[in-house]
Amino acid sequence: MLQKESPALDAISTKNLSSMPEVLQLKKLLQSLAMLDAIMSPEWDERFYSFNSNWDVNEQMGSMRNGCGDDFYVLFNQEGCFIKGFDHESSMSSWSTDGQVPWPGLLKGLPSEFVTASKEPAFSMDNISFCIWKLHSADYWGKGDFEFADDEDPDGSEYLLEIFDCNPETYRVFAQEYYELDLDVTTIAKIYNHLPLTEELVKEVNPEVSIKQLKKDISEIGYPCVNAT
Repeated sequence: MLQKESPALDAISTKNLSSMPEVLQLKKLLQSLAMLDAIMSPEWDERFYSFNSNWDVNEQMGSMRNGCGDDFYVLFNQEGCFIKGFDHESSMSSWSTDGQVPWPGLLKGLPSEFVTASKEPAFSMDNISFCIWKLHSADYWGKGDFEFADDEDPDGSEYLLEIFDCNPETYRVFAQEYYELDLDVTTIAKIYNHLPLTEELVKEVNPEVSIKQLKKDISEIGYPCVNAT
């Protein structure tokens, strides 16, 4: 079970969106995380990260579920990217509001292009503590018009978005804690850089898994690879 740590002062969060990746970079990162987890854990239910490159017509979706009740969902469509996150222990969790509704103002100013996403049942929108978005036409990531709760990490975004720093070392630390394995950072970097999967690269991550076993996952994630025979 992963332990929640105190957030770093310069961490990505709804208070500090300037370090968020660009939309296309974020999509590649989430594909990489899903591919790493698929190699690390053949059992889908035990994975943290997933990615569906054919979520809907012209839509892709990445997600994280930590098994402790926290999650995030990241929808990519032709207009941009919509992210919903949920830290159930955070001060701004919908679990802390009357009627289990979003924190007041959390979705205020949401672009019309993402309204459908904000009502998507698969994203468990009743369980929400933060929401951010970015249109391809915008120069910055946006969020609602609201007052933060008085807390160190009021909506859990620093905790949940740490992996968005695109640093292979961050995944290495995660894998140490969750899978109890110490992966080589250079191996993680190969996946982060979307090097095509080969049998050798798969074995670098997990010697017990073959590229053939991953055929379905590779197709769903949309990760580049050599032919799996």
